[in-house]
Amino acid sequence: MFRYGIDKLTVNKAINISKGNLKAILVHEAIAKVNESRKRVEKMAQSNKAVYGINTGFGPLCDVQITPAETSKLQENLLITHAVGVGNPIDKQLSKIMMICKVHALCQGFSGIRLEVIERIIFFIENNLIPVVPEQGSVGASGDLAPLSHLFLPLIGEGEFWVEDRIVSADKILEENKLKPIVLQAKEGLALINGTQFILAHTIVGLNKMSYLLDLADLAGAMSIEGYKGSASPFKEALHTIRPFKGNLKVAKRMRMFFKDSENIMSHENCERVQDPYSMRCIPQVHGASRNAFYHLNDLAKIEMNSVTDNPIVLSETVAVSGGNFHGQPLAMALDYASIAASELGNIADRRCYLLIEGKYGLPRLLTTGGGLNSGFMIPQYTTAALVTENKSLCFPPSADSIPTSLGQEDHVSMGSISGRKFNQILGNLEKILAIELMYAAQALEFRRPNTFSEIIEENFKIIRNQVKKLEEDRILKNDINAMINLVINQSFTVR
Repeated sequence: MFRYGIDKLTVNKAINISKGNLKAILVHEAIAKVNESRKRVEKMAQSNKAVYGINTGFGPLCDVQITPAETSKLQENLLITHAVGVGNPIDKQLSKIMMICKVHALCQGFSGIRLEVIERIIFFIENNLIPVVPEQGSVGASGDLAPLSHLFLPLIGEGEFWVEDRIVSADKILEENKLKPIVLQAKEGLALINGTQFILAHTIVGLNKMSYLLDLADLAGAMSIEGYKGSASPFKEALHTIRPFKGNLKVAKRMRMFFKDSENIMSHENCERVQDPYSMRCIPQVHGASRNAFYHLNDLAKIEMNSVTDNPIVLSETVAVSGGNFHGQPLAMALDYASIAASELGNIADRRCYLLIEGKYGLPRLLTTGGGLNSGFMIPQYTTAALVTENKSLCFPPSADSIPTSLGQEDHVSMGSISGRKFNQILGNLEKILAIELMYAAQALEFRRPNTFSEIIEENFKIIRNQVKKLEEDRILKNDINAMINLVINQSFTVR
């Protein structure tokens, strides 16, 4: 059970709430905070003192005071005018996580929104009523204004919902569920569309995926080393304790686990080879650096998930501060760092694929004994090369850019929404690269029999062979690659 506004949200909890595996509830303590904050806003709305977003216009119109009679129309106009997103809709899970994160933030008791609005969003979450949100249009400062506007248009009877894979108008779905559109009051529109929940949802989904892919990259690297008859010496604990980066230590320990009791490793411990190429022996340093980037983003995401990021922040009966908690830079920069980290996992994996088809150390060229007539595994490495280059091109940091908006009032923006989207694109490409490396590694292991490997590598070898058979002669490899990609996407491998 998770309590909105009370418990600490984590990546795993957000994912599990979105999948219906964890129940999230609204409890008395949170309700009391929400109601108290609302009373403060209502008092300010009746005041003659200008309070940004409560009785004034927005952005460059912050110097225009609004009468109490105009308040509701102002908030409705806010959602309507800011819903200008373009492009394909984001994944439904992302929209749902956005709502979950927004509810949790609103329940902290600093946003001044009415309880009934929060309860309506929770109804959407629990009944899988997922608003349609375009992927483009946020600059990531003032919050994710466009995507959040689309997310919450259905509250007022506008916008669209997903019904399975169809898009249906919100007014129709509200009618079917016997719900009336909500009439927004002072501050509520602003509380809904100010915030970093679009950036945050992409961060949560990306972190969840990257956590598995980091482990999978270690497995793929270990299987490639076994196929290459590489050395286990570069993973000795004593080597890494004298340069003790957290990620490096973790990866080296995992590599030792993958090689435990390997007959294949022991069979060439005293061979004449002095060292392996970097993509083999520097796995702790490269994969470890990517892990360090993951740890950094994960730590920042934990803070953001449990923060209040709308504007203004209602601190007391008389104080509402118009600050910059909506600015996406804290996540944007770390997302760009994590994007480079994910890209590098693919970059080094491609190099290991290349080594496996070179035809060295007892492996046949292109991993086929019928070279000439058969091309073997020549061409899938073209695919990894293409994906690696695509990822490199996606590594330009959007957070390094800024274009002024709102007539210069919002003169520095984070572009974090773009960082989040690109991060997930890179991870999607990484899934494909690692799928191909694992296919290559399994083929290479065939040439090391009758030697056996560690229990965990033998287990994963069987998982691959249940879907993709040993390549004896040329066949259409697209089917094999797709089968491998599905294994990766479904997280079918044993990685711990």
